[in-house]
Amino acid sequence: MFRVAMMFSRFLKKLEKIAQFNICIAFPSIAHQNQVSRSKLYHVYSTGRCFQSGRSVCGGNSSSRHWSQSPTRVFGNRVSRAMKNEAQKALFDYLHYTRTHSFVDADHISKNSPRFILSLLSKIDDTRKEDISRALTKFLRYNPINEFEPFFESLGLRPSEIPRFLQRDLVLLSDDGIMFENFHVLCYYGIPRGKIGRIFKEAREIFGYENGVLASKLEAYESLVLSKPIVIKLVTCCPLLLVGGIDNEFVSVVNKLKGLNIGCDWLAHYLSDRKTYNWLRILETMEILDKVGVKEEKLSRLLKAYPDLVGEASGNKAYIMFEKFHKVGLQMNEIDNLVTNNPEMLLEKSVKRIIEALKFLKRIKMEKQFIVRFLLCYMKLICSSSLLGPRAVWNRLKIGRDQLCQIIKEEPLRLFSLASKTNNSRIKLDSLDLRNAEKTAFLLKLGYVENSDEMVRALKKFQGRGDELQERFDCFVKAGLDYNVVSQLIKRAPHMLNRPKGIIEKKINMLTDYLGYPIESVIESPTYLCYSMERIHQRFSMYIWLKERDAAMPRLTLGTIVGISNTLFVSYFVNTHPEGPATWENIKKAST
Repeated sequence: MFRVAMMFSRFLKKLEKIAQFNICIAFPSIAHQNQVSRSKLYHVYSTGRCFQSGRSVCGGNSSSRHWSQSPTRVFGNRVSRAMKNEAQKALFDYLHYTRTHSFVDADHISKNSPRFILSLLSKIDDTRKEDISRALTKFLRYNPINEFEPFFESLGLRPSEIPRFLQRDLVLLSDDGIMFENFHVLCYYGIPRGKIGRIFKEAREIFGYENGVLASKLEAYESLVLSKPIVIKLVTCCPLLLVGGIDNEFVSVVNKLKGLNIGCDWLAHYLSDRKTYNWLRILETMEILDKVGVKEEKLSRLLKAYPDLVGEASGNKAYIMFEKFHKVGLQMNEIDNLVTNNPEMLLEKSVKRIIEALKFLKRIKMEKQFIVRFLLCYMKLICSSSLLGPRAVWNRLKIGRDQLCQIIKEEPLRLFSLASKTNNSRIKLDSLDLRNAEKTAFLLKLGYVENSDEMVRALKKFQGRGDELQERFDCFVKAGLDYNVVSQLIKRAPHMLNRPKGIIEKKINMLTDYLGYPIESVIESPTYLCYSMERIHQRFSMYIWLKERDAAMPRLTLGTIVGISNTLFVSYFVNTHPEGPATWENIKKAST
């Protein structure tokens, strides 16, 4: 009997240690307490068994507890779509019915916080679909969440960014009513909820504005004769515009754009929320361009062809570069032509390389006349080549400065083969191809990284000279597609630019004028541009004929209309109408 009592005593001690261990995991905020009664330990242990991964922050009573996401258990099996849907529904019910948030707010938060949903699912043991909703409802009833966590995630903030915005004394969204009210001002104005996260990161102070202040700032930008869509794009890309008063540099840029034929629509068309913009730098660049003769019509063409120019160029560094051009003897009209033909030379990286090349030539005592000719002939190569210093080159070649100068005088292109910084990309004279250099400059504008494997593959995929590729690219921009959208689309489907400019224009006209589809249709079906004009005309004509007789669904994708095989097209389209086969034959005869 005594032996049994001893074994039972050891069992109780082990059980107490297990309970204490679970407290450290599940309730770190109370793990520091040294003395806990056995009855309380058993109570906590039983709670920890149900929701072992939860974390409580305890105050004086249990009503102050809330749960914060810190997933400590992962499902053994992959989380299915059905399980996520059930978890989203449970979170929506909690936010909408229990916390009385609006339907729209609760719906957006529950559907746009995937990491929080996974974290919620990790808190329950039941993984059967029919038990998930009930288990989560029970969990949320006894473990109130920190509402700011799923809310911030739904705004587009990354999970790693969220902790620095959480405050210990703010758990419910209603605890910060001013912030939530300003959030709704942005929503009601039309700013996408998923992009408000960037605004919160970069201009957090606007969420503390008193009632009516934020709305008045938005209206102030509209009063600059900017349309609402432009203001939405601006605020999304440049949140700091809403901090303080109206940005004077921005107003100056707007006034300059109003004087150009592109107008302020250029802002909505080319600004990207993936980049940051310095309006002072943009203003400086536009003023520098004006001083070197790039005015009005030329500046308009330049901004249309190369919108990243003012976003990346540094006015101060460009000004230094132009001063150096004057010193070596370049005339204003020559600088004007250089900028017009090589707009990429104003990018910060290009400016740095041009200045490097000028220093190199001056240090080897090259004549000014040669430097002028060199700049006028090889600007694209200069912009895409990073050079070593002259001392490193003549030491490697074991020659003197005068010899190096003579070599480059006799064969100017040897500069790039001898002084390239990257060993594996040193250019050999016999393989130097100016067409390839122009194509490289075009790809750099699209965002490819110089000398990368991706750039090498792209050079093989894109067919044509750099200027031809630019003309084809401009066809899509002129048709109404956003510059950044076209850039991403081209990188995804390079074959789009492998057709002559005239063919691309005809296919765009067929799509927009003949079929009546928006140009955006190309985004989901870029292969449309690969098919022959004959095939496109025949398929479109048949589809229009069928639509007029209610024999085909409206707004089918281009991939469905043009992309499917002839056999399937006849089966799914032509044969759906009694007169279809005869009409199809007539259409084919008319197009041959």
